[in-house]
Amino acid sequence: MVQRFEELEVWKESRHLAKGIYVLTNEAPFRQDWDLSRQIRRAAVSVMSNIAEGFERETSKEFARYLYIAKGSVGEVLAQLYLASDLHYAEEGAASPLIDSYMALSRQLASFIAYLHHCTEQGRVLRELSVPYELTASEVPNNSHTTSNQ
Repeated sequence: MVQRFEELEVWKESRHLAKGIYVLTNEAPFRQDWDLSRQIRRAAVSVMSNIAEGFERETSKEFARYLYIAKGSVGEVLAQLYLASDLHYAEEGAASPLIDSYMALSRQLASFIAYLHHCTEQGRVLRELSVPYELTASEVPNNSHTTSNQ
């Protein structure tokens, strides 16, 4: 059972692709369009960040919501790659492998979302924490607005 977002294949792939975006945008003439370069980088980082953040939410429903956001960011990266290609910001064929890989990632995210919805319908949890966390008396904040039902 997956215990860390770093173990997810979709996260590993999104990390690899984000690096590819950084390499692509660091080359002339792409790097000269500072606005597009920053925007596509932010979108690429958003994909991997939302996968990680959703996983850390620890419920299938929340994770699926963040995967939808990540999938939307994939669409943003794709649109910007098409524009960069139209503007000849990348050498002939340099953007095509990234476009193909982001399309594949979008399909993987869609499948993962469907899987999570199926798990939710079946009442299954995404994962179980290996060590239950309980606060000791010394760790409970001394706050008059906090009540404890332990």
